[in-house]
Amino acid sequence: MTRPPLFRGLKALAFDLDGTLLRPDKTLSERTLRAVRNCVDRGLNIIIATGRSLTSGEIYRKQLGISGPQVYYNGAEVVDMPGKTVIHTGFLDPEPVLFCAALAKKLGLYFQVYFPGGFAGPEETLMAERLTEEAALYAKSTGITAIEGDVEAYLSRPGLSGVIKAMFITGEKYHKKLQKSLREKYGDSLYVVRSTPQFLEVLAPGVSKGTGLVRALQYLGLRTEDALAFGDEENDIPMLRVAGFSAAPANAPRSVRKAARFHIPSNADDGVAVFLEEHLAAPGEEPEFSGQGA
Repeated sequence: MTRPPLFRGLKALAFDLDGTLLRPDKTLSERTLRAVRNCVDRGLNIIIATGRSLTSGEIYRKQLGISGPQVYYNGAEVVDMPGKTVIHTGFLDPEPVLFCAALAKKLGLYFQVYFPGGFAGPEETLMAERLTEEAALYAKSTGITAIEGDVEAYLSRPGLSGVIKAMFITGEKYHKKLQKSLREKYGDSLYVVRSTPQFLEVLAPGVSKGTGLVRALQYLGLRTEDALAFGDEENDIPMLRVAGFSAAPANAPRSVRKAARFHIPSNADDGVAVFLEEHLAAPGEEPEFSGQGA
């Protein structure tokens, strides 16, 4: 099979994890692993672009056998792995997080905060006022268990320059209400975005998977037009728009599929692998890429 001329200049692939590269049971299928590894063997840079933390994403990076800049926390951190060289951090000011914590209490919603390493503990720490079934849902989804603590007290402690991100875990019916309250209070000075039907995340202005991908590509000496991005949720749209090429699976909401150039099968049907096999990584094909870097 001859690779379409459209993709012959491609140098990087950026993958969202949940709902895109991962199957619904949060695993990487053998088919997907094989397809991505074929792309690595052909000289493509592989970038994970996820809302997950570095710790939560590490198992998948190791399985894929990739290195280089990776995008975590929806772009709040860009880290060169496996050496853990931090390329960029975008911390959120504590004051709006205090407002979010108070709003969560008022509405009776679960709310949690990622504090940077060295403040609430030696490593990045996830904290919530109380551990509820929502905390258990998050732990099951990501492998990260929150600790109980006085979030508002920690946010008010001297020396805290900011937090990595905060998030509400609640039914979709509350998302618009929360977004409206935060928009009225802070306008564009916060980035509030849905990463799953239950997760509503609050991040610093200027943070997104789009800006995170740009920083990762710049670190590699690449342009945005050199990249193909895959994503399935609202938080993936900035990345889909900034990349030269973009693809969304059939399980993505209509707004996300509308933002993508290519539509692929669902994550349950290994949509990413299907696309890679068809266009980029068919076994036995001769490589047509120009190699790592610029």
